[in-house]
Amino acid sequence: MLEDLLARWITRQRWFAGKGRPIDTLRIESDTDLAGGLRHLIVEVAQGAVRDRYQVLVGTVPDLPDRLKHALIGVADGQHFYDAVHDHELTHVLLEGMAHDTTSGPVRFRRVPGVEIGTSPRSLVLGAEQSNTSLVYGEAYICKLFRRLIPGINPELEITTALAGRGARHIAQPYGWMEADLDGRATTLAIMQEYLPTANDGWDLALASVRDLYGQLPGVTAAEAGGDFAAESYRLGVATAEVHLELAAAFPTDVVEPPEVKRMIEGFWRNLERAVEEVPQLRRHVRVVEEAFHQVEAVTARVPVQRVHGDYHLGQVMRTTTDWIILDFEGEPGQPLEERTALASPLRDVAGMLRSFDYAARHLLADHPDAEELEERAVDWSTRNREAFLEGYVTGGGQVTEADSALLRALEYGKAVYEVVYEARNRPSWLPIPLAAFRAR
Repeated sequence: MLEDLLARWITRQRWFAGKGRPIDTLRIESDTDLAGGLRHLIVEVAQGAVRDRYQVLVGTVPDLPDRLKHALIGVADGQHFYDAVHDHELTHVLLEGMAHDTTSGPVRFRRVPGVEIGTSPRSLVLGAEQSNTSLVYGEAYICKLFRRLIPGINPELEITTALAGRGARHIAQPYGWMEADLDGRATTLAIMQEYLPTANDGWDLALASVRDLYGQLPGVTAAEAGGDFAAESYRLGVATAEVHLELAAAFPTDVVEPPEVKRMIEGFWRNLERAVEEVPQLRRHVRVVEEAFHQVEAVTARVPVQRVHGDYHLGQVMRTTTDWIILDFEGEPGQPLEERTALASPLRDVAGMLRSFDYAARHLLADHPDAEELEERAVDWSTRNREAFLEGYVTGGGQVTEADSALLRALEYGKAVYEVVYEARNRPSWLPIPLAAFRAR
């Protein structure tokens, strides 16, 4: 009964990864009564050869109040089943479980040693997420509930708890987590961290700066605009380097020999070939990308590798009143856990942020009637903030030598190639943004 309701409901959820493919079967793998009528489900969804597990919190009432009608899963035998993350009268169970290190059947609630968790705040669901669901408890905590479950410890939990133990400044304090065993491995179900209610999103701040520049009279440069962002880009570079140093101290490090670097570049070559086949507009830029890849292949120095953020851009950072905070250490969504926890050059994060500056500069040009006239300003803003970020990164202890510069350029182009394919598939009007990455600076 409930399985049939879930099968119809789950395909409409933003976090469901199997959209566009029919569900062959949906099976409730685990059904745990947490407390107070809150049920914790782990469901297995089969779609052809693909099998995924999802986490669902379910409430059941004879009559669903108006405030929860948007969360309805379905009705059967006179009972209304609903997505209980939207019910603050039930989600207090998660807060109390973490505060007291409780266990309910296979579901374990854990508190980070040395912290205290208050249990009085009520929860509110944040509405903008794609793959997870976040509950904000008052102005104190934010609990990220992972919907699609990947067996193993989530990198976000692993990294933030390790860095918090070292007193790292540029992370949101972790408070607790939920876990259960999947395929014999402790698997992160949720993580609760410090909520930053007065902080500003890095992407929004950057766009405000760009918008200010585009509204200035002709001839005004990014340095002269009222919303100049370069000082913040510099501070963000410092913060990024400091987090990289903390990651290198908290986790194992290694070096990659030139043959391994060459194998990485071979993967970039393959991605480029596939991208050109799918997006013909990329073909005229192939020579520039090939030259960058060849420069890395000629490098004979070993490349230091370590744990990194893995999906670093302006949307992953928040500016508080005192400093930059780096969030979401999960790595690239959808990638296998082994890839998200693999050691990599910290320049991978640097390249991701440099690409994000380009995106911020050109985002407002998409479909803009004066795009050609504003092109020079976009280049000016991006160049100024990229340089400020790199300067801050080196000041903070990061390394970008001449040999590193070749690898950084290749990583940027590799990222831009991926972006070209993504935009062609999903937002064709944005395609000029990544294509602009291949023009000479």
